[in-house]
Amino acid sequence: MSTFIAGLALGLSLIIAIGAQNAFVLKQGIQRHHVFLVCFICALSDALLISAGVAGFGVLVKQFPNLEMIARYGGALFLVWYGLRSLYSAWKTNHALTPQGNSNSSAWHTALLCLAFTWLNPHVYLDTVVLLGSISTQYEPEKLQFALGAMTGSFLFFFSLGYGARLLAPVFRHARAWKVLESAIGMIMLLLAFKLII
Repeated sequence: MSTFIAGLALGLSLIIAIGAQNAFVLKQGIQRHHVFLVCFICALSDALLISAGVAGFGVLVKQFPNLEMIARYGGALFLVWYGLRSLYSAWKTNHALTPQGNSNSSAWHTALLCLAFTWLNPHVYLDTVVLLGSISTQYEPEKLQFALGAMTGSFLFFFSLGYGARLLAPVFRHARAWKVLESAIGMIMLLLAFKLII
């Protein structure tokens, strides 16, 4: 049980920082737009990456550093595009709608965006595959319990963030709040893109 708790604690500590993926989940939660789908994709992706790390994929990533470089530049391009899109929305879009009606993206489009935020982020590979994978070796022969703890942390975090965000909904009934959120998300995305390429 202590191995499971160790995995849970480490998994939560790695994903709790505000990043592109978390900002996207927060926005979808406030809008109450495909929340379950977004939370499930994020958590399941984490679970797959954690499984790969614990199974030894981290060694492969270390042997082929070009994989990390490709993910880094691809992720930076995506973050720049999304950041500029958010800033444009903050400047031009009429946000005088309720959170529930503020987005009309299809489930398919939302899922693709969510997958991009997850799989084009090189930090997710470093955290889940390399770091968790290497730490899991300390818990032989209970690596499975460690991995299950880390996966549970991902599911707890993303579903709490996605569904807890609706508590902020009264604030976002005002157009100015949406403009501030879109501006903040845009700046976070551009800052993260800059950090990826320096």
